[in-house]
Amino acid sequence: MIYPWLKPLHIFLVVSTYALFFLRGIWRFRESPLLQHRWSKTVPHIVDTLLLLSAIALAITIHQYPFVDTWMTAKVLGLLLYIGLGFVALHRGTRKVTRIYSWLGAQAVFLYIVLVAISHNPIP
Repeated sequence: MIYPWLKPLHIFLVVSTYALFFLRGIWRFRESPLLQHRWSKTVPHIVDTLLLLSAIALAITIHQYPFVDTWMTAKVLGLLLYIGLGFVALHRGTRKVTRIYSWLGAQAVFLYIVLVAISHNPIP
């Protein structure tokens, strides 16, 4: 009953979080003042929180759980790596080259997570 509207919501949030990450990365490399606007600091956290909540709800709905189902475990581990790389890319990277490689790496990990989600296989 909940699945038909939960999955499209989750996909919308996935696209939204990626678009925001991509945009903030470009702004970071260009040292844009847009990064200092309140919305650019707030909206990504709201989207990511809703994304996490929708992911948990989907996992419960389809009875697939991390550390029980291998593809879900791969997604969670990929998510942790994505968060770490994103943090370095947008906040902690001291050298521009480090931030760029972290940003590109985060995008590769994001693609991996999406492919795992589509295939339900940790090796898509």
